Amino acid sequence: MPGREHNKEEKAVYKATPAELTALKKYLARFRAKPSARFRASKDGGNWQIGFDHPDQLVGRALVMDALASADEDFLNGIMYQLANASAQGQNIDERGLNFMLSVIKGIEPRDQLEAMLGAQMAAVHVATMTFARDLAPVNISAFNKLTRTFAMQMEALKRYRSGAEQKVTLQHVSVAEGGQAIVGNVTHAPRESGKEKATQEKTATPPSTRPDTNVVPMPNMGESKEHDPLAVRRKSNK
Repeated sequence: MPGREHNKEEKAVYKATPAELTALKKYLARFRAKPSARFRASKDGGNWQIGFDHPDQLVGRALVMDALASADEDFLNGIMYQLANASAQGQNIDERGLNFMLSVIKGIEPRDQLEAMLGAQMAAVHVATMTFARDLAPVNISAFNKLTRTFAMQMEALKRYRSGAEQKVTLQHVSVAEGGQAIVGNVTHAPRESGKEKATQEKTATPPSTRPDTNVVPMPNMGESKEHDPLAVRRKSNK
């Protein structure tokens, strides 16, 4: 009957795929690990009020301050209204934009107030970049490129700050003998040459003369007798 077929269609339940079930489990795990921290914007007469989107305002405040890695009320109030001004639409506070910027900071997971401020700047630059991409990019491509480069530089600054990439100086005790010199840096020692190898290299490096030098007088061999010495023979003949 038509009525029974209609009831069967209403009772039909969508069966999630394994991949979808995995995504749901990951979402629930992230949601439970990070309680929601959100702002709530409301208008009281002509004035905008910013509170916390939580049944208990004290708990909501604590969640937001934890997301900002701060326990300073002045810091919370300052950055809250800065984010509200940066995300405002004209004279109205954009609650969705405000919470988006807060979510950017939460995603960075700041460890202190400096990282929270850098996260707020990154959120503001991203919002401005997307606004240029939507409205002004064809007109002012230079400003759009500067914003994108600024965001990349901010990411690099956050990475350097977190890694503590400051110059480190290591002092070591160096003993130098009198008359010696201390060398700082990489030193490459050439292999020592034996006496035979050095003599062979010198002999190879100095080729023998092809013409005899007539001005060179041969030195007598001290091992030979005087009879074989031409000077000695000449002296005898003179006598």
